[in-house]
Amino acid sequence: MKPAFTGCSLIVALGLMPSSVCAQKKGDAALWLTTPDKSALFERQKTVLHFAKSATPNPVIDVDDKQKFQPIDGFGYALTGGSAQHMIRMDAAKRAALIKELFADDGNNIGVSYLRVSIGASDLNDHVFSYDDLPPGETDKEMSRFSLDPDRADVIPILKEILAVNPKIEILGSPWSAPAWMKTNNNVKGGKLKPEYYDAYARYFVKYIQGMKAEGIRIDAITIQNEPLNEKNTPSLQMLSADQDVFIKSHLGPAFHAAGIDTKIVLYDHNCDHPEYATAILDDPEAAKYVDGSGFHLYGGKIDAMSGVHNSHPGKNLYFTEQMVTGSIEGRPTANVAAPVRRLIIGATRNWSRNVILWNLAADPKNNPHTDNGGCTMCQGAITIDGNTVSRNVAYYAIAHAAKFVRPGSVRISSNDLDTLPNVAFQTPDKKTVLIVVNGAQAPQTFHIRYRAKLITPTLAPGAVGTYIW
Repeated sequence: MKPAFTGCSLIVALGLMPSSVCAQKKGDAALWLTTPDKSALFERQKTVLHFAKSATPNPVIDVDDKQKFQPIDGFGYALTGGSAQHMIRMDAAKRAALIKELFADDGNNIGVSYLRVSIGASDLNDHVFSYDDLPPGETDKEMSRFSLDPDRADVIPILKEILAVNPKIEILGSPWSAPAWMKTNNNVKGGKLKPEYYDAYARYFVKYIQGMKAEGIRIDAITIQNEPLNEKNTPSLQMLSADQDVFIKSHLGPAFHAAGIDTKIVLYDHNCDHPEYATAILDDPEAAKYVDGSGFHLYGGKIDAMSGVHNSHPGKNLYFTEQMVTGSIEGRPTANVAAPVRRLIIGATRNWSRNVILWNLAADPKNNPHTDNGGCTMCQGAITIDGNTVSRNVAYYAIAHAAKFVRPGSVRISSNDLDTLPNVAFQTPDKKTVLIVVNGAQAPQTFHIRYRAKLITPTLAPGAVGTYIW
């Protein structure tokens, strides 16, 4: 009997490749394009690019799949408590359609493959909570009153609906603060973790990971503290490098080992202006043995600081864990998607990051919710949710250009980075090649993409972003 699917169609049916890629012929390249004038917003172009041997005197991007760099875990957003709150309030059918659009990778869906969630509240919740809040003067070192109940109203059910669409999505958890009773100031904002509660806080992480697992939600990695050098958020906590070092090597690492937890420990989780925070801990072998890698943001410093950390500790991984990207699309004459693609998607992955996470997935038209006295009032979502109405912002399209095609398990490969044509290349698990290119010039650019001695010759408008797949 002849099978229902053969060749490429079988690969699509098994969910191993988006149908949009499978449709092209061998030796051709497909293009998904975004232009500043919004004539194309992450849209597949009808024109197919054919590889040939002829060349003209244009700039050349050489793609070499023999030179391989870091594996890729995925691209996505922070699913804040506020994001989940907006989504859970949508009609079920509207929410299901939105989740499919975001997390499936077939058709025109964008294939988000990585999420960051807050362990307890972040500053984009409508109120502050931890999983072990107590009346003044009480303590709970054994975590006997630990409860995930604050997340059961929105974050946990939304994660379960996402997992139904993409069961393999990677999830990173990050706390904004320890419970207030563990802190030097007994307050949700600022303060430091008291050393006498280091063991209790390690137990808090263990309880969180085990509790989420019981809900069917695997936490692939945790960072120990969101922005440990920033005490201005509500909630927040200061944790200096020396304190995090002790917490890892003497408390959290041993607690994970004793509990049989394989969730990755990612240190730092703050800006590129202080890479020495990470390297100081990685220099300590007793702490480093428990650490998978380091996480970075880009509100300060330069992205190539990540390469500096890689060069000093090449056996440890790097993650890009947060950056806010703002900019509405609807009602605006232009869309500047090129800037975040160049700075973050290209910049972070060319500097050894295994992922890129933007801040955050969803907010309402007024950028709500957020906490008082230290919550971000300007943090726009990748999507804006107003009841059941969804609009897509710059961050949505920036992530789409990578997430849909650079699937988990892809590997970054070599490509020369031209000043006016910044780019990054990947080889996917099914041996497709993906090249993301930005035209950083003020005029249209015609250029060559050379791969295995053959070339295609595309043209990009100024400020356009192209994802080429072959």
